[in-house]
Amino acid sequence: MRSNITLLSLLLFFTAMATPCIDKIEPPFWWTGMENDTVQLMVYGPDIAESVPSLSYPGVKIADVVVPDSKNYLFIYLTVDKDTRPGTFKIDFSDGKGKSRAVDYTLKERKPDMKNHGGFDASDVLYLIMPDRFAKGTPSVRKVQRDTLLYPTKTNRNNPNARHGGNIAGIKEHLDYVDSLGVTAVWVNPVQVNDMPGGSYHGYATTDYFNIDPRFGSTDEWVDFVDDAHNRGIKVVMDMIFNHTGSNHQWVKDMPFKDWYNFPDSFVQTNYRLSTLHDPYVSDYDLSRTVDGWFVKSMPDLNQRNPHLMRYLIQNSIWWIEHTGIDGIRMDTYPYADFKGMAQWIDDVEREYPNFNIVGECWYGNEGGEAFWQRGSKVNPKGDPRLPTVMDFVLSIKARDAFSGQTDRLTGLNEIYDHLALDYLFPDPSKILTFLDNHDTDRFLLEMPENLGWWKQALTFLLTSRGIPQIYYGTEVLMNGSREGSDGYVRRDMPGGFPGDSISVFTPEGRTDIQNEAFDFLSRLLHWRRGNEVIARGSLKHFMPESGIYVYRRALGDRHVTVMMNGNDSEITASMAPTVEIMPYGTQLRDMLTGETVTITPEMTFAPRAIYILEN
Repeated sequence: MRSNITLLSLLLFFTAMATPCIDKIEPPFWWTGMENDTVQLMVYGPDIAESVPSLSYPGVKIADVVVPDSKNYLFIYLTVDKDTRPGTFKIDFSDGKGKSRAVDYTLKERKPDMKNHGGFDASDVLYLIMPDRFAKGTPSVRKVQRDTLLYPTKTNRNNPNARHGGNIAGIKEHLDYVDSLGVTAVWVNPVQVNDMPGGSYHGYATTDYFNIDPRFGSTDEWVDFVDDAHNRGIKVVMDMIFNHTGSNHQWVKDMPFKDWYNFPDSFVQTNYRLSTLHDPYVSDYDLSRTVDGWFVKSMPDLNQRNPHLMRYLIQNSIWWIEHTGIDGIRMDTYPYADFKGMAQWIDDVEREYPNFNIVGECWYGNEGGEAFWQRGSKVNPKGDPRLPTVMDFVLSIKARDAFSGQTDRLTGLNEIYDHLALDYLFPDPSKILTFLDNHDTDRFLLEMPENLGWWKQALTFLLTSRGIPQIYYGTEVLMNGSREGSDGYVRRDMPGGFPGDSISVFTPEGRTDIQNEAFDFLSRLLHWRRGNEVIARGSLKHFMPESGIYVYRRALGDRHVTVMMNGNDSEITASMAPTVEIMPYGTQLRDMLTGETVTITPEMTFAPRAIYILEN
């Protein structure tokens, strides 16, 4: 009897082995009624490339089947007619020898009005959050599926480079705080799976593009978070990384195609010299090292020139937009990826969502490098890069010294004046993401300040000048520090966001007097900015700082806002003759900061670090 059972078990085992095995299909589902009628299915499974797929569903056809270099993947391209009804159908995988395996695949109905979905612009202010460091909440699903990870990693808040335990639930539970601050959007650092040794708390080493890291929560929790933010009028911008994956991604261990990664056989590091991308004299060697070299050893460089990889990445973005309702994407290390492939990605996303906005991280120390990447660039001989929004790293580099220093003929606020004077390079200065700091830079404040004079001026400029402002979490409570020693020191935990914290800056009672002064000032400015069309869409005119006084005006129709600030620590009496063209003597304007009426006279005296925000 035992031998018969053993023979039967062996027979069933070998029968199962002979049947095609499918581990997963990506994307896990799709939609009918998309503008692009073709969807790529990436099928994973042992020797799945030896199978022949077939299906029978009205309006859906197999347009192409691509067998890659690895037998453990198969690419199926389906065409989905416009009038195809939503539903679930079988895809049959046959080995050609009588063995087959059928799997379900679902086409969902699109949400209403998705073509008009998304977008952020200069009417918004983004609040940048690193999930691991912001707050730890109670997940809606109590059991976190850490057993799906090879490196689940425990939290250690004493180590600035370890996971600290913040999650999506923590952000969601503090949306009232974010709303009370007055921002209109949150940019969240990556939340997709980072199953890496050491935990990859920052999220920039993706190992699974279609799932939320279980330490942050689940995809359902992410959807709930986005919905909750939308109910408060807050948009959500999702961080994505197409230049590289984490070294523990399944693709690294078994590449679908031999050219799936750049330098697949050995580690070659990028030279980090983005100047090679616009250098008219660049060598092939230097350019290749920039765009094909790995960012770091744990982040192998993807080859977006492979059309099947690029289609996978494009669909991944569309899947997250359609399924979770995000309003924008911030793309990490944008220039390091393939120029043509990324331009195609933007066009394909905008084909489905014409109002959507994408901001690319183009980290340059000069305005020309930034302008090279914006859509319609006047200085890019390669063609149109298609990127709607670029990041103003130059402002973040100049800002601390410019605002904290003294304003003379060429220093202080003249640095800001000269920076804006180069906006002629940009096709659309209103679509520049402006910021004083972020998760990759020193904090704007290196240490806790004794007073807020120049800090308030910097935040005033950020929120009243051109562009789309971004504020790094904790700025409102004067979080400070430098990257010296570790990036973790500029990514500290938000006090009060974690169980056991002795103080909480989420409430006035938990903040010091100077922190409450900072929060109240910033919150007042942000709430005033909400819905302010003059600041969002108005023209800009500024006056070269003389006698230390910087003046600029935003105007829209017959409405205008004029900002005046003294860029020095001393009282200054200055002639107002230079600004007569916008403020004739005797003009009376209301200062939104104090509510008082200010009369323009031939000479005016400005207190140290004075700020006026004048409205007609």
